[in-house]
Amino acid sequence: MRFIAAALVFSVHGAATGVFRDVDVAAGYYRWFGNAGALGVSFFFVLSGFVLTWSVRPADTARGFWRRRLLKIYPNHLVTFAAALVLMTLTSTAIVFPETLANLFLLQAWVPDSGYVETANTVSWSLSVELLFYLAFPLLIKAVGRIAPRALWYGAGAVTALILLLPLIAQSLLPDTPAFMFMQVSWTQIWFVYVFPVARLLEFVLGMLLARIVLTGRWIGLGMTGPALLTLAAYIGAVQIEHSPLYNYAAITIVPLALLIPAAAAADVKGTRTPLSNRPMVWLGEISFAFYCVHHLVLTYGHRAFGDDPNIFGKPSGPAWNTPGGLLFLLAAFAASVLAAWALYTAVERPVMRRWGRPPGPSRTDLPDVEKRTADAR
Repeated sequence: MRFIAAALVFSVHGAATGVFRDVDVAAGYYRWFGNAGALGVSFFFVLSGFVLTWSVRPADTARGFWRRRLLKIYPNHLVTFAAALVLMTLTSTAIVFPETLANLFLLQAWVPDSGYVETANTVSWSLSVELLFYLAFPLLIKAVGRIAPRALWYGAGAVTALILLLPLIAQSLLPDTPAFMFMQVSWTQIWFVYVFPVARLLEFVLGMLLARIVLTGRWIGLGMTGPALLTLAAYIGAVQIEHSPLYNYAAITIVPLALLIPAAAAADVKGTRTPLSNRPMVWLGEISFAFYCVHHLVLTYGHRAFGDDPNIFGKPSGPAWNTPGGLLFLLAAFAASVLAAWALYTAVERPVMRRWGRPPGPSRTDLPDVEKRTADAR
């Protein structure tokens, strides 16, 4: 599932590169995939809270947790940050300060200025958001752990309601001008709903609550098929129905995702085989973070290797081709991103995590079967 989410992010960045000469094809591609990245990012934020809560160990310490999370994201970030600077230099792209320094230290998401997001390896803004999640987790896990099992669904409902309210808050309290690019909303509104770490913390907390719901035996027994279809229906509905784009960033798909992730976890606990549990998909899931880190660089600078024609946002990108040519480039970029992700995962991410990334104490998978069932029930 992680790789599918990363591929969704790839698809929206592919739509923005401007590889299709046919205006109708380009417009149709962007219409259908323009929201895919937001869905993928929301999935990752909810999943992050779920997985960290699922895997927490009593013997762990806040300092140890923070060290391991930094080791998880910073090596890949530093490698792709350096690669971005090299590629920017080779293409005579301006390296601006202090935006680039904010990117290096993963502080860019806190600044309501699009220039801070759109520098170096631009996808790292989500890592800036994740840093808040990691900083807050040792405190949040104590608070979430004190919630009575019977109250967990109420807590999840309350957090979901707040997520649904964020676009309305942005519309009511923040200026809607100047319009950002071709959208009828301002960057300030987009930043508040999509980039602002405190706003995205709600999805992380929702993931934590959902993990406790499954662990305490309060899951409603829903299988994966229904939530998956509901997610697809919500996404298609967002494309077809006129509404403020602010709702696309999380609100429209948050309920389906909140059902899909615990349904998948429950299937894993039961040992249920699904199309996503085969070895190739598991491997792709393992390299998904590295894929996320490298794909935008591959798309952007792979396209610029053919020229500097402007993309749909008016920025230097590369030439537009006929439909087969555009599809061929996207497929080649996707394959190159998988290969680059495999190299980054093998050479950087996996060695670091194997050496320093294991938390102290037994995990649930280390426990004997009876103890595991007891822990899961708790």
